[in-house]
Amino acid sequence: MEHFDVVKLWTEMGGVAKGVAILLGLMSAYSISIMIERWITYRQARRQSRIFTPAVVACLRDGAIDEAISLGEQNSRSHVARVLVAGLHMLEPHARKAEIPERSLEAARRALERATAAGIADLKRGLGGLATIAAVSPFVGLFGTTIGIINAFQGLSGGAAVGITAVAGGIAEALVTTAFGLFVAVPALGAFNALSSQIEIFTVEMDNSASELVDYFVERMSSRPAA
Repeated sequence: MEHFDVVKLWTEMGGVAKGVAILLGLMSAYSISIMIERWITYRQARRQSRIFTPAVVACLRDGAIDEAISLGEQNSRSHVARVLVAGLHMLEPHARKAEIPERSLEAARRALERATAAGIADLKRGLGGLATIAAVSPFVGLFGTTIGIINAFQGLSGGAAVGITAVAGGIAEALVTTAFGLFVAVPALGAFNALSSQIEIFTVEMDNSASELVDYFVERMSSRPAA
């Protein structure tokens, strides 16, 4: 029984098959870099949000709006912090007033919505490429396989050998590109689904934080005695 020899297989592959394998290798390297970069980014966002959230609640409870803004700017990797800082900048001038004008409250809501949309876009960065690789790489591998099989049968038509043994080696080499394509696609698809699920969680956290901030200021203003 012969062992799987990658070097021998590479040397016997045609030019098109080698090109397909190189392309799939580049796609795999890119998808892995996106997975690692997004994992680091999401990990930092979760860690800083766990630190920021209770700290900013304490600041708001004490009325230290400037300190809450400063705390959010220090935790700029936190998706929650970036959203709340945008809202706090809009609401801070009215923090010590007896009432917040409705116009200012709407401006704060719009600022929170813009910050949330920007945060979601930043969290999704690179996922489009990951999804493209997951969808395209099997077809790239299949293209290499198709060309390899065509070449194998063309060699059969011009040679003296007949039967499946005459083309078995060529077909085996051609099928490697399909296997490589699936090897690239499956991790990319799994990572895309996992990262998309995490983005959904981040989106809910940002939406809830923005809503709670506006509610906090509305309730705080309404609880103050009229001047």
